[in-house]
Amino acid sequence: MKKHRKHAKLTRRNFGNYAHNEIAFLGVKCSIISNLTQNIVKNIRNSAKIAYLDASHTKEIITPVIDDFTFHSSGNLVKTSATKMDRYNDKILFSEYDMLFINGNHYRGEQQILILDNEKKSSVLKRIEQLDNIQFIITLNEDVNIFNFLIEKYPNIENLKSYSIHEIDKISKHVENLIEQKIAPVQGLVLAGGKSMRMGTDKGLLEYHGKSQRNFAIEMLEKMNFKTFLSVRKEQEINDTATVEDVFLGLGPFGAICSAFQSDPNKAWLVLATDLPFVDEKVIELLLEKRDPSKIATAIKGKDKQFPEPLITIWEPKAYPIMLNFMAQGISCPRKVLINSDVKIVEIDDDFIRNINTPDEFKAVKKELNENTSHIKRR
Repeated sequence: MKKHRKHAKLTRRNFGNYAHNEIAFLGVKCSIISNLTQNIVKNIRNSAKIAYLDASHTKEIITPVIDDFTFHSSGNLVKTSATKMDRYNDKILFSEYDMLFINGNHYRGEQQILILDNEKKSSVLKRIEQLDNIQFIITLNEDVNIFNFLIEKYPNIENLKSYSIHEIDKISKHVENLIEQKIAPVQGLVLAGGKSMRMGTDKGLLEYHGKSQRNFAIEMLEKMNFKTFLSVRKEQEINDTATVEDVFLGLGPFGAICSAFQSDPNKAWLVLATDLPFVDEKVIELLLEKRDPSKIATAIKGKDKQFPEPLITIWEPKAYPIMLNFMAQGISCPRKVLINSDVKIVEIDDDFIRNINTPDEFKAVKKELNENTSHIKRR
């Protein structure tokens, strides 16, 4: 008998206790942990977005009468609220960060950095079960060695990299490497689920380069070693390639991108529309070269255009909850998400990103491409 399932089985984003990439500092007093994390962040803040989780050290806490949001003219926000910790909402709160630093004296982290201090040996012993994924060791002074009970519990601990607490640059570089290891791999998503009402026929089946544009786009991305999917509507019968079926119905490209994230929220999605016949490998290579995973997306923009093109864009996993937030407000425009979010813009000549939407535009582009091909052959 088949077991009844109450809820849909969705693919979950890989999270630790609070974030998809988190590391707890343990072994010393809280003030040292706080100072160390601040110094590390100064070195890596331009390449990654970092948050810090700690407990209040104030003895008396007065619950605010009202949640208080104070914005500085620079855009900085100081927030005071009575929000309680919650393992689901906290993951949304920290989902946009590339690394969450945690004061391990108060909260557990999926990864750990152990700071050795002879005066805090008993504190480390107390938390020994939390030290199950140590990335490297920091020594507070020269005369401290790895404690015997740590070697007994974790024999491989002696093989870990060790730094003096004064080697901030080396520590920062090691943390940067841990962040880079968690950068999401990129998959391709070719949009073929549109109804092409202005064109009057499926734009993905139009031929600019001797084959349907959707096949041209898929082959181009696969040639560049991207696992690539075709975004389709349920009623489309496509059997010859991997597909992502649109489950956010009636939302156009916005729904297609969200559907891709629902199918795999742990990948970044390089989205490419089929009405862009001038996008070639060089454009995609430029996009990849300029990719900034600390942003929610890396998007192409024409040099003479006002806004970026959301359908020649690498959307990072952190974009998914932001897109759902926009949808909850009744907004289903991916360009609005880009315009109103922290994104990396890559400028390019407008000619490379011309959208072809009508039969007359299609005929003109076919003629242009044929003339260019003939010119090359004559040369």
